[in-house]
Amino acid sequence: MHLMNCSNRAVGEGLLEGQDLSHQRVCHREWPRLGMLVGTLILATVLLLCFSPAVRSLLYLDYPYQPDPPASTYRPPGSQEDTGRYQREALEWVGRESEQCDVTPSTRLDCHPERNLSHSTCQSRGCCWNQGDGLSPPCFFPANYPRYTIVHKQNTGSMTTMELYRNATTHYPKDVHKLTVSIVHLSATALRIRITDATSKRWEVPINGSSFNVRTPDTTAGANGVQTPQTQQSEMPDTDKDLYIVDTPGPQEPFAFNIQRKSSGASILQTLGPLLFADQFLQVSYSVPSTFLYGLGEHRDAFMHSFNWTRFVMWNRGTPPVEHRNLYGSHPFYLMMEEDGSSHGVLLLNSNALEVMLQPAPAVTWRAIGGILDFYVFLGPDPDDVIQQYTQLIGRSFMPPYWGLGFHVCRYGYNTANRTRQVLERIRDAGVPVDVQWNDIDYMDDLKDFTTSPTFGDQAGLVDYVHSLGMHYVIITDPGISNTQPAGSYAPYDLGMKMGIFIRNSDNDDPLVSKVWPGDTVFPDFTHPDSQLYWTLMVKNFHDKVQFDGIWLDMNDISSFVDGSVTGCTESNTTYDDPPYLPAVYGDRLYTRTICTSSRHHWSRNYNIHNMYGLTETNATYQALKAVRKGHRPFIISRSTFPGQGHYGGHWSGDNAATYWDMNRSISEILSFSLFGVPLVGADICGFMDNTTEALCQRWYQLGAFYPFSRVHNNKKAMDQDPGAFSPALASSTRKALLTRYSLLPYLYTLFHKSSGMGQTVVRPLFFEFPGDRATYSVDTQFLWGPALMVLPVLSEGGTSVTVYLPDTPWYDFYTGKQIPVQGTQTEIDAPLDVINVLLRSGYILPLQQPATTTTQSRRNPFWLVVALNATGGAEGDLFWDDGDTLDAHERMLFNMLWFYAANRRMYSELPYIGLKEETMVMSNVTVFGVETNPSTVTVNGISVPFSYNTNNKVLMVTDLVVNLLKVFNLSWDA
Repeated sequence: MHLMNCSNRAVGEGLLEGQDLSHQRVCHREWPRLGMLVGTLILATVLLLCFSPAVRSLLYLDYPYQPDPPASTYRPPGSQEDTGRYQREALEWVGRESEQCDVTPSTRLDCHPERNLSHSTCQSRGCCWNQGDGLSPPCFFPANYPRYTIVHKQNTGSMTTMELYRNATTHYPKDVHKLTVSIVHLSATALRIRITDATSKRWEVPINGSSFNVRTPDTTAGANGVQTPQTQQSEMPDTDKDLYIVDTPGPQEPFAFNIQRKSSGASILQTLGPLLFADQFLQVSYSVPSTFLYGLGEHRDAFMHSFNWTRFVMWNRGTPPVEHRNLYGSHPFYLMMEEDGSSHGVLLLNSNALEVMLQPAPAVTWRAIGGILDFYVFLGPDPDDVIQQYTQLIGRSFMPPYWGLGFHVCRYGYNTANRTRQVLERIRDAGVPVDVQWNDIDYMDDLKDFTTSPTFGDQAGLVDYVHSLGMHYVIITDPGISNTQPAGSYAPYDLGMKMGIFIRNSDNDDPLVSKVWPGDTVFPDFTHPDSQLYWTLMVKNFHDKVQFDGIWLDMNDISSFVDGSVTGCTESNTTYDDPPYLPAVYGDRLYTRTICTSSRHHWSRNYNIHNMYGLTETNATYQALKAVRKGHRPFIISRSTFPGQGHYGGHWSGDNAATYWDMNRSISEILSFSLFGVPLVGADICGFMDNTTEALCQRWYQLGAFYPFSRVHNNKKAMDQDPGAFSPALASSTRKALLTRYSLLPYLYTLFHKSSGMGQTVVRPLFFEFPGDRATYSVDTQFLWGPALMVLPVLSEGGTSVTVYLPDTPWYDFYTGKQIPVQGTQTEIDAPLDVINVLLRSGYILPLQQPATTTTQSRRNPFWLVVALNATGGAEGDLFWDDGDTLDAHERMLFNMLWFYAANRRMYSELPYIGLKEETMVMSNVTVFGVETNPSTVTVNGISVPFSYNTNNKVLMVTDLVVNLLKVFNLSWDA
């Protein structure tokens, strides 16, 4: 009896810890005082039985016995058997199991994604070979490829946990045979699926509770992993309210999961094929309910991605945005529209190099070379709901200063402060609105951060001049810090060395030395606990000399002019620099034109957090600007991004080219970043590389006037392309487009408030507002500002009209108020050279303001309201207003919130909150679209006022008002 109790406890502890009891003594306690002969016989019997497969299965309780498959890829852990014998056996096995290879081409899952593919290497993996149509993978998994088996399953409150076991091995080293799966009910609209090693800690993206923000991980777990944050346990959720059902098999069944939408029964994620989990190769595949998929950035592609065997790679790389390359940022998130118009989103929270394959099944395959499989699924059901749920996890977007929504001017190659000022004056002389002047790296002394070149001239004086105009100023900063200056002469390097905050080599504590603009450089490690103090000091020291207002973060992908370092990547163990599986990265090595992936940060190897570098620098810069410009909102634009970027800053699409195609594709780019929770985004107007043309620039300025982040920028080898550099005709059309933008800034600012507070998108695709209209799903040459304003740019050379799709609701020409006669189909609209078409959706009220050439001036001007009546004569809108710059205005309740309504020939306001009572907010004009008959009288607060009426367009105009918006008002007209 005593022996039985001891053995049972030992077996139970082994199961809990994932130990292989077949190679251990059953119990380590002292034997009862029986005869030595009896004890020896009992011990021998137990050990004999433990090595029997059948009895071993019993001792594992739920662990089923599976014979080892014959292929070399299935050899037991640690086996060094002859590979040739296993290959022969693999061929025999495939022959015996040929019926298992009868797989529809569209559902074949790639068993050999590497480039050295051959018939023999495929079959050596125990996989099927059929070259077929040339599109589907010729080497694919058979239907009976060994799977992980569920050996234990438990439901506790809001979580289902499973222990998995797989006694076969893959063709990648260091297989993980025991996995832990947790499926966590986060809310009625969100769940988490987490798959990781059951016995060893692994690297995970740091998470802080239910909000993704940069936090310091538990570094006691070592360089390769961190302690998993504990998921908050809760009472059993009320699943009746859930939008989803989770279906998983029971013990002793192959592992799988099926996430279904309750309302339609559609399978959102349903596992396909085998789950693979080795130390540096993780793969999972699942079917999806449609082919309407968006996201998966950062890539140059159509907004809606193709499922025709399309592969996307995520590994941040400083390369111009062209198709089929991994670009500056990594966003392993997608949004999908389902067949019934519902929407869901999926995030794989993993910062290692990734691949995603979309295939016609339709199915999605994820491959990662490290970390864990950590999926978050958001059930919407509307697309805007999905983004709100996603940004609740990764962090809502930051609230930009009002001036940040004005027009920005920059180029690489001003070279001097005087030339910068001359170009700015040329733009202002043309009457073109401009709010922010930038300087590229040509202001720096020998291209070193936080310095001003003597040849550049008086940078501080330039900034004072810019400020005197009511404008603002932004500088560029690169992460590379020069290390070749004499000791004591360059504080950014000297202090960084003293504090020990630079990224280190793989095999010693010396800083890794690479090469960027100033020559040999080292890089701050923004995960180091002292890096924030260091970066804040650097920002403050330079700000004391040059009173800049924002910072532009470039080259933080991390970019390098050499591969790895100035001495290469010399790690004797190539685990990190040359991993067993190399995703299809541009440049064919992980460290091509970046630093060695074996280099060390405080948190972990660069292998694990390379994709997060831009995010950690943006966070450090945000905190530094908060400390240096106390009380003011930080303004940051970063090239490299990762989920959570929008919480601290914006993004621009990088070194685009001066082509119509680049202008066209910029719309897909800004729409994608809207999904990623980065609403402040734009592209370099007119193109960064190569010489532009006036015709291209004219149309691009019109489009750029409706980028959330609107900036012109180009390189030093190209011609001037600021709005004052061309003909009066271009200056005139650009002025017209930008004055339209400036008049709409109150509406745009309100959209940013909703993004910051609720996670709503600013720029959005048409299907966000019309999810039931499948014709909108592929539209990516027109877009919406919020729910109400549609932008229709000309994107082709010589075009003087646009063919657009108008969803089935009344639309008005924003400029004239004329109703567009066609809805629910494509239509052609005239677009003269000086016009970008903008349509206003019926049923909405837009707050506008008399424009000026700076936001400092325009904010002092009167407001006006544009009312677009729907078929029943109704409309509504709102306005968020604060001082435009105070950092914590919302938290301190220093804002005004106004609501507007129209119904029954009446327009009126409500004031849900007024916190800035001293603010002057006067309304001068009201314009109402869709008034069917000419009124005889119009009253404001019961007093008759003058008005005019356009019979052709059916527009009522009331002007020259002086209405205090901080008090409710009532405007009415008769029939």
